[in-house]
Amino acid sequence: MSKGIFVAIEQRGGIVQKVSIELLGEARRLSGQLGEDVTAVLMGSGVSHLSEMLIQYGADHVLVVDHPVLEHYTTEPYTKAMTHVIHTYDPNIVLFGATSIGRDLAPRVASRIHTGLTADCTSLAIEEESKLLLMTRPAFGGNIMATIVCKDYRPQMATVRPGVMPLPEKDSRRSGSVEQVDAGLSMEDRNVEILEIGKSEKKQVDITESKILISGGRGVGGPDGFQPLRELADVLGGEVSASRVAVDSGWIEKDRQVGQTGKTVRPNLYLACGISGAIQHQAGMENSECIIAINLDEGAPMMKLADLGVVGDLAVIIPKLTQAIQDYKASQTVE
Repeated sequence: MSKGIFVAIEQRGGIVQKVSIELLGEARRLSGQLGEDVTAVLMGSGVSHLSEMLIQYGADHVLVVDHPVLEHYTTEPYTKAMTHVIHTYDPNIVLFGATSIGRDLAPRVASRIHTGLTADCTSLAIEEESKLLLMTRPAFGGNIMATIVCKDYRPQMATVRPGVMPLPEKDSRRSGSVEQVDAGLSMEDRNVEILEIGKSEKKQVDITESKILISGGRGVGGPDGFQPLRELADVLGGEVSASRVAVDSGWIEKDRQVGQTGKTVRPNLYLACGISGAIQHQAGMENSECIIAINLDEGAPMMKLADLGVVGDLAVIIPKLTQAIQDYKASQTVE
C-alpha cells in the first residue's frame, strides 16, 4: 500500500531552492491530515550535508541519491534516479516545484511510473472522507479554478508554483533519518553533455524574493513608463514587476511577469500601477500582505482587491510619491 509524502528537493550548486523548503512545509501540513511521514528526496553530487537542514524544515526522512552524474541537472539521470526511488519506496504523494527543472522532470517521471500529474498547482488539500489529494490549479485561461484528483494510480503527483506556499519555520530540535540510496546510476546515463555553464552578471533580484514590488500594467503607457516605477523601487528598496500585457507588449522582461503565466509573489507591499486586475494577474499576487492600487478607473478589479486604492494619473502620482519618500529619508538623516 502506497504511503508517505515525498518532496523532490531541487538544489543548484549545493543550494536548496526556496520552493523545495515551501513544499516541505506544505507536506508537513498535509501529513497531519494523513498521518503519514514526510520524506525529502535529495539528488545531486556531494550534497549529503544538506540533509540535516531538510529535516529541520520538516522532513522525517531524507533519501540521498548522490552520484557524480547528478552534479548538474540533466533530464535522463535525474529521471532514472527519481523513478528508482518511487518504485522502491512506493509513496502515496510526490511533490515537485513548478520550476524549469521540476516542469522537465515531473512529467517524465509520471510517464515512466504510469501515473497522473497535475501541473502548476496553487493549492493542495486532503479530502476528508477519501483521503485523496485535492490538487487545484487555474484552468481555461485562469477563468476557473479546477480541482483534480488521481483516484486510481499512485503516487499522486503535482508540481506547485514557487511562492504559493508559505515558508515553514526552521526547527533545529527536529530529528530524522538519512538513507543513502543506490539508484544504479552511471556516467553512461547522460544523453547530453554539458559543455559550459554561463551565469548571468545581472544583479536583479528575483521578484519572488523581493519584499516590495512596484508593478506596472497597460496604464504605464509604454516602456518609458516603467522608468518612474524603477525610480520608486530604488527609493523603497524593492523591485519592478509587471502584468502580462506589459510583457507581451515588449515593455519589460518576461522574468518580471506576475500572474498565472508568470510568477507567484507574496511581498509585504505590492503597488499595482495601471493594472486592471484580471483574475489571471490576481492569481499571482493576491496573497501579498498589503496591496495598493493606482488607477484612473476606480471600478477596476484591482481597486476592489487592494487594501488602498488611489484614483489618479500615474505620471503625476508616482514622481510625487518618490520625491516625498526621498524628502522624508533626507529629513531622517539630518542631525
